[in-house]
Amino acid sequence: MRFADDVRVLDELESHQVPFWVAGGWGVAALAAAQTRTHRDLDLAVDAAALPVCLQALASLGYERETDWLPVRVEYAAPGDLWVDVHPVTFDEAGHGRQHDLDGGHFDYPPGAFTVGRIETRAIPCLSVAQQRAFHSGYEPRAQDLHDLRVLAALEE
Repeated sequence: MRFADDVRVLDELESHQVPFWVAGGWGVAALAAAQTRTHRDLDLAVDAAALPVCLQALASLGYERETDWLPVRVEYAAPGDLWVDVHPVTFDEAGHGRQHDLDGGHFDYPPGAFTVGRIETRAIPCLSVAQQRAFHSGYEPRAQDLHDLRVLAALEE
């Protein structure tokens, strides 16, 4: 996906007041304040309470449901090889978030897991360096994951 495609999605979600945070490769790019590699998709952590509005917003942009593993994740695709991977996160009163995983457990999003990055002139709500590192563990990393980990390590220096 191109950054312009991402901005179109983010603008649409913001216009519908959907709370979201960019994760994955684009999230790392936002933390680094520059695109550091090519990206297949846009990964989003979305407040589960706003999931129906989020999915309607994606549909309004021409995205259609491709993979449905709810409550863990749902992936939408649009013509032009555009992909958005939505991860619903449920928040408690203290701002602690949880996302279901495929094994019946959950991923934790502590209140400090959220920050704001930037690409070009656009501020981008995203996951923190620590949260990104946590989500890049527990599996055999692919080439793009190793790249992202190197970028994250440089940001921690």
